[in-house]
Amino acid sequence: MPPNDNRIDAQDWSLLVVLSILWGGSFFFNGAGLRELPPLTLVFLRVALGAAILLPLLRIRGISFPKGLIGWRPFFAIGLLNNVIPFSLIVMGQTFIPSGLASILNATTPLFTVIVMAAAGEEALQMRRLAGVALGLVGVIILRGWGVETRTGQGLGILLCLGGALSYGFAALAARRLLKGAAPLGTATFQLMASTLMMAIVAAAMEQPWHLPMPGPTTWLAVLGLAGLSTALAYIVFFQILQRSGATNVMLVTLLIPVTAILLGWLVLGEPITMREITGAIVIGSALLVIDGRILRLPRRIA
Repeated sequence: MPPNDNRIDAQDWSLLVVLSILWGGSFFFNGAGLRELPPLTLVFLRVALGAAILLPLLRIRGISFPKGLIGWRPFFAIGLLNNVIPFSLIVMGQTFIPSGLASILNATTPLFTVIVMAAAGEEALQMRRLAGVALGLVGVIILRGWGVETRTGQGLGILLCLGGALSYGFAALAARRLLKGAAPLGTATFQLMASTLMMAIVAAAMEQPWHLPMPGPTTWLAVLGLAGLSTALAYIVFFQILQRSGATNVMLVTLLIPVTAILLGWLVLGEPITMREITGAIVIGSALLVIDGRILRLPRRIA
């Protein structure tokens, strides 16, 4: 961890933009893949191919596999909370709502993380963070709207995506308690391997993908992009920023992901951008800035 977690240079800002494109692109790839694949099968392909891409890097880095059931247990727990549950809920949510809206709801992840960490006694719930959580919830309400649903299943889709964001909050808690000192690349690969086994069972039981017709080339390109870019490569970029600039700075990517995903959904999938989505994104982004705290220190520095 760097000595000052609040410093970030031009290179890391560039990496944050790249990471926002990679993770924001996952919502676009999900939207494209769901046209021919059911959601759980799509998630299985994502984690399986992502693990396959990262496996050779373990040998290059000389990272050994966990030993026995006890060694693998933390990675199954992290894989369940960080991949299986949130990936599945978000992809299923995208069958009801546009990818841009799903990405904005995913940006509530730090809000849920603050609540989970405080409830578990890991971090104090400061007034600044509490205000940020409240402001973020206002943003979610704006996204949801007060009127009657204009799209069948929209409310369910929003709840599924929020459930995925909540699962990420519990994943952060589990990672802090179970993976102290673990190599980042090993953690990423082992949790994807564990997730592959779990998703194989779930997808087989729920969707029986072997009965599905073979997807077309466009769908396979979306799957490869989801696994190679939004999963394997994204992890590598994420851990590089984490090691160079720290956890606080890497969280800033959540401010950029919704914008990236909305633009991709608009440019490629033809999804509309409404003023409510824009307003909700601005409010949620403001909440994350309050939680981060650095913007509140600017007046003192200027003075």
